[in-house]
Amino acid sequence: MLPNFSSKAFLAPMAGVSDPALRLQCKKMGAGLVVTEFTSIHSIIAKENQLKENKKTIQEFIEFSEDERPLSVQLFGSDITSLEKAAKIVEPFFDIIDYNMGCPAPHITQQMAGGALLQEVNLTREIFRTLKNAVKKPVTLKIRSGVTNASKYLFKEIGQIAEDEGISMITLHPRTVSQGYSGHSDWEMIKELKEISNIPIVGNGDIVTPEDAKNMLDETGCDYVMIGRGAMGNPFLFEQINDYLKTGSYKEYTSRDRLDSFFDYLDLTKNYKIKFANIKGQAIRFTKGMVGGKKLREKISISKNLDELKEIMSHSNLE
Repeated sequence: MLPNFSSKAFLAPMAGVSDPALRLQCKKMGAGLVVTEFTSIHSIIAKENQLKENKKTIQEFIEFSEDERPLSVQLFGSDITSLEKAAKIVEPFFDIIDYNMGCPAPHITQQMAGGALLQEVNLTREIFRTLKNAVKKPVTLKIRSGVTNASKYLFKEIGQIAEDEGISMITLHPRTVSQGYSGHSDWEMIKELKEISNIPIVGNGDIVTPEDAKNMLDETGCDYVMIGRGAMGNPFLFEQINDYLKTGSYKEYTSRDRLDSFFDYLDLTKNYKIKFANIKGQAIRFTKGMVGGKKLREKISISKNLDELKEIMSHSNLE
């Protein structure tokens, strides 16, 4: 059984972006579900062995807080034995086990993981079955539409197999693996998947405004929407979507609000081991679209430590 979600808008897993501080911030702003950055099943097993020796749990490796719940952990990797082992290691800590079959990055697809698996029907079925047998928590799936333009309807078969094998929910990003993040996501495909599915479908791709979220829900009939790049440096989007779906209007936020929000994010990072390079990346995202943002980003990119970064952000004269 899936947990209850407080809203229809979810935060997507994004490598180097959806860290525990940003997830918590988005949760506070009204995200119905947040998902960890995707994690290799092999690194979970290796880390677990190290942590056990020091009497620590996997939470040292995949950091999170109780305030993020319901919380989903996203796994990738297709070695069946390792998959079963990794799923069992993370299960006690998370509410949902999500499986990644959508990542287009070559270093992932080359190891028969992420989006490359869409072509491997038999292996895919074995993966779903293994996950379902390994854990009692709900298992969900994130996929792309296909690998290349010629195979862009693979999502239909994979969706059907997933449902047959007991997967609880599917998120579809309707771009192919070879498209990466270019071009447009084809929302029509989300509609097609929803029409043939009896489980909840989450639509993902090109949602940057509350209006986009409503349009996707209306046009495709999907149950939930997942926001990735649109939420980068913009945790307000969840509150805006929730308000817009309820009342048809929402609060606009200023550049000053965005900067204050970055300091809120920074405050949350104190509780976690987040690399400075990642925090710097978040700072850059929080300044996107601001007047004078370009100059500010140039300064941010050469900052060497947190104190320098705070100084730069505190003295920005953005309105």
